[in-house]
Amino acid sequence: HDHDHDHDHDHDHDATAAGEVVELSRQARRNLGLVSKPLQLRSGWRTITIPGTITDRPGISDQGVTSSVVGVVAKIHAYPGDTVRTGEPLFTLRLLSDYLQDAQAELFKATRDLQLEQEKRQRLEQIGTAIPGARLIEIDQQQRRLQAAITSARQDLLTRGLTPEQIEQVAGGQFVSTVEIVAPPLPDQTVEEVPAADRSAAMVSVTPSSAEVQELAVELGSQVQAGQLLATLANHRLLYAVGHAFQGEASAIERAAREAWPVQLEFAEDDPAGWEPLPEGFRIRHVANTIDPASRTFDFFVPLTNQSKAYEREGEQFVDWRLRPGQRVRLLVPVEQLSDVFVLPAAAVVREGPEAYVFRQNGDLFKRLPVHVLHEDRLGMVLANDGSVAPGWYLAQTAAASLNRVLEAQSASGTPVGVHVHADGTVHDAH
Repeated sequence: HDHDHDHDHDHDHDATAAGEVVELSRQARRNLGLVSKPLQLRSGWRTITIPGTITDRPGISDQGVTSSVVGVVAKIHAYPGDTVRTGEPLFTLRLLSDYLQDAQAELFKATRDLQLEQEKRQRLEQIGTAIPGARLIEIDQQQRRLQAAITSARQDLLTRGLTPEQIEQVAGGQFVSTVEIVAPPLPDQTVEEVPAADRSAAMVSVTPSSAEVQELAVELGSQVQAGQLLATLANHRLLYAVGHAFQGEASAIERAAREAWPVQLEFAEDDPAGWEPLPEGFRIRHVANTIDPASRTFDFFVPLTNQSKAYEREGEQFVDWRLRPGQRVRLLVPVEQLSDVFVLPAAAVVREGPEAYVFRQNGDLFKRLPVHVLHEDRLGMVLANDGSVAPGWYLAQTAAASLNRVLEAQSASGTPVGVHVHADGTVHDAH
């Protein structure tokens, strides 16, 4: 939006004579995307910029799917990029294990033997008192032994991937020749939500509804062993921004971690269009205690929560993530707090040699003012409260470089000071 201010009519004629004022029409301001806001005193930060990358959180984002039996991959139900929910089939394995076949035979035999023992006891009960009590006791003991064997065999088959329904079939004499490997329950994802005004972390446990097949470790027809990795599932909701710092920066980073100072993140190749604004005030979770021997850097870890969009095509669901593991990121780590300063976007200040300038808006006029920059980084500027500017003044938050070019062109061309610049580039004397 645009601010037209009728107050502060102290048009500084000396400054105007020096060519420090330019007048822009409303259309020209809109073409430049000019936005002005009032200055406010606040706290700022002196920061250092550390390169880094986005990574998954180990043990939370990724999950391996393993084979529970020895077999051959007969069918693959989900491929990389597919989204699966807990319990949905991933693979069908054709059994090759002699042990599993023997376990099924043992369950069937024990089940049949138990039925025979139960029938035997029923017949003896019908005969009555002519049967010795020791005989009945012996039959009862045999039934308990068979029941224990059945329970053991059922549990064994259950742990090797057979479903309760399949185990019932085996007990009835229908042996199973294939096993389905399904998507396992997804791990709870614990989010560290740190309020800006409170350093105590509130832990929120979230179970994701689905996961993406990230990688297949087998092919159709592959023979697999029990415990062998078949696929990797991933849910990129919780990530780390991992900074790679040199040892000389360790003390500053360790202090920022201890004090829970807010870290700013600047993501490379990030297109914010269509996404919600990312939160601010990230915190360092921990600092690594090892150094990479190749790069001579150590890592520190900043948790962040990703954003996603889901869509369906031909009955299948897919997920797009805003941030992706491997994406580059810059971490602006605070090293010193600056009190009673002005904080502006980087585009609000223009450099010209050793000088730095901002532009104060007064209606259609923009007056160039020199300022003292205490600190600057890629995201913003921290200005000293030394009287050059004052709280409440409306300063251009954007396009300072464009305004400065207009002033330079005005001076170079000899155009009278205070001219009116139209959106099409034509000028005439100010009224």
